[in-house]
Amino acid sequence: MFRIPALRFINRAVVVNGQAGRFIATGAPVCNSTDGGYRPPTPMIDLEDKSLPIPEYKQKKNEPLQLQKSRLLYQSRKRGMLENGLLLSTFAAKYLAEMSPAQTKLYDQLINLPSNDWDIFYWATGVKPTPKEYDNEVMNMLKNHVKNNDREQRFMQPDLYAKAN
Repeated sequence: MFRIPALRFINRAVVVNGQAGRFIATGAPVCNSTDGGYRPPTPMIDLEDKSLPIPEYKQKKNEPLQLQKSRLLYQSRKRGMLENGLLLSTFAAKYLAEMSPAQTKLYDQLINLPSNDWDIFYWATGVKPTPKEYDNEVMNMLKNHVKNNDREQRFMQPDLYAKAN
């Protein structure tokens, strides 16, 4: 279980009623010279708490195929975790342009429906079994890409646009 502080500290000195202090984003003083350095406990958010609202992905209706592929190429690069950014950006650069509309829709669902990017990473690397709703042709292509049988160096994302010679 991961826990993170719910509030951010703002590093600025503020004077309230003649006392200098530091403030949390809520405006409550954290520490001043008269209270002996007392710091109230920082509230924590439990990440396993399912009550946190995660926006539901809404599939785009009537999106032109080329626009969808451009969006997916961008989304494959900007994952929020380096591992998936490298895996998905190299996968998209290699396969996305040649995907059929049905495969493109499957890839869209694969990278946008799971709420946790670590799940995608674990499914692609074989650490966890792939759920039935994601176990399809595109996931098999991704798993083969992850195996890297050609021993390609994938330490950087590919260029977004082809360079002109």
